[in-house]
Amino acid sequence: MFNNLSEKLDKALHVLKGHGQITEINVAETLKEIRRALLDADVNFKIAKTFTATVKEKALGQNVLTTLNPSQLMVKIVKDELTSLMGGDSVGLNLSGATTVILMSGLQGSGKTTFSGKLAHYLKTKKTKQVLLVGCDVYRPAAINQLQVVGEQIGVEVYAEIENKNPVDIAKNAIKHAKANGKNVVIIDTAGRLAVDKEMMTEIANIHKAVEPQETLFVVDAMTGQDAVNTAKAFNDILNFDGVILTKLDGDTRGGAALSIKSVVNKPIKFIGTGEKMEAIDVFYPERMADRILGMGDVVSLVERAQEQYDEVEARKIQKKIAKNQFGFDDFLKQINQIKKMGNMKDLVGMIPGAGKMMKDVDIDNNAFNGIEAIIQSMTLKERQEPTSIDASRKKRIAKGSGTSVQEVNQLMKQFNQMSKMMKMMQGGGAKNMMNMMKGMGR
Repeated sequence: MFNNLSEKLDKALHVLKGHGQITEINVAETLKEIRRALLDADVNFKIAKTFTATVKEKALGQNVLTTLNPSQLMVKIVKDELTSLMGGDSVGLNLSGATTVILMSGLQGSGKTTFSGKLAHYLKTKKTKQVLLVGCDVYRPAAINQLQVVGEQIGVEVYAEIENKNPVDIAKNAIKHAKANGKNVVIIDTAGRLAVDKEMMTEIANIHKAVEPQETLFVVDAMTGQDAVNTAKAFNDILNFDGVILTKLDGDTRGGAALSIKSVVNKPIKFIGTGEKMEAIDVFYPERMADRILGMGDVVSLVERAQEQYDEVEARKIQKKIAKNQFGFDDFLKQINQIKKMGNMKDLVGMIPGAGKMMKDVDIDNNAFNGIEAIIQSMTLKERQEPTSIDASRKKRIAKGSGTSVQEVNQLMKQFNQMSKMMKMMQGGGAKNMMNMMKGMGR
């Protein structure tokens, strides 16, 4: 996500390093490269031009503080302008009223059905809402079936009228059903449609008029770049939607849609999709995204994801086991599963300040833990509980059973022992012992 843009912006800002002050001459080359980076990211030309003009005006109008060099000051200005370009502040959903109706709209293939499920899961688990999903795509084969599969997966009821081909009636009936059955959020999944298809656009306008939703969301595939922005404008002219959902931001997206869409339609990006799993949904924070684009990471989001997976009861059990030297491979496996639930590995690494740049040429496999899991699962119960019982002959059996080599088993054992020692140090001697041990490992 934004890897190419991040790299080019980093090179552009590098131009100012070594200069004692910002001048119109030395800032010109930087701005030229920033504009080129934005255009390569499929940002609208007028937006890119306005952006660089604003940055130039602010950069030349400021004196460089003694604590900052020109490059650092320019990074701050660019970050502030990126944040402003993407909306400034995060905007949440309007969940007012006894029954909130959310209408999903967008092009075919934009990911509306999948995201409807993600949003339902988010509202159910994070906001403790009673959600009803509604299948109003009466055109695409198996669309309603797909929604039913998603609903079953997340434990949310799906309302559908298989024989009814009138989406307006289905939507109105669904809201009546929701009110009668204690549902306080209704998410209506509509058919994908082209903005040039007048009949289909009239249909969604009729649904909108009939149900009067508190939230109308436009779902757009971030990988379509500037086309997504143009389509958003066409939909907004008819629906006057409340916010944008960007899907597939975990893919090879240039970022033009995320950077341009707010300026064109003057509507906030409310959520982003960052993977295939139902948990792969994030509230969109412009400032955090600006930090990530500029290689500063996103520690706040990383901590929030970690906190979501944190189990205080389980943590106490782990602490007791560490204190008694009883921390085993089963416990290690639980820690791995918690990390996996946090999301896509490449996405997580990108949230660590500086890590994205350091590992830009490293292919981070999202299945990186599979080998470790296979090795642990090939161990007997005793071996998992008592790692010291694993001798040479047991290692051969474990390697054969997991489809790995003895060297890989040895490597895992070594990593496990180092981690166990670190955890013990953190409990017993605190940070000082931890630092001493890390120095020893470095040697």
